[in-house]
Amino acid sequence: MGFGQAFKSFWANYANFKGRARRSEYWFIQLFLVVTNLAAAIIDFVLLGSDVDRFIANGGGGLVGLVWIVATIVPALSVLVRRLHDTSRSGWWALIGFVPLVGTIVLLVFTVADSFQGENRYGPSPKVVSAE
Repeated sequence: MGFGQAFKSFWANYANFKGRARRSEYWFIQLFLVVTNLAAAIIDFVLLGSDVDRFIANGGGGLVGLVWIVATIVPALSVLVRRLHDTSRSGWWALIGFVPLVGTIVLLVFTVADSFQGENRYGPSPKVVSAE
């Protein structure tokens, strides 16, 4: 799956917490979110008059970053849940991300893992579906 397909799937499945997402789809979206969040932070920095102290006092962001995060939090969570489904894990595992450090490491391992081969309780393998 290329970036274009992952991008379309990200917005088309805005609040779809069912099904499975390939590893490439998940990581292309993570790259997209990092780049766009960085761009939003730069825009906020410029809008705040390049005042580093005020920028840091605002938590490193401003209105543009806040709006972007609000717009992307649901689809980002849905693609994470679908990625967990692809590894044959419940979407509830996403909550482990709230555990400092350990949760992040566990989610990283889960999202890097290869897809569950064949059909699982969350649906058919997206690798097989996309190959057909």
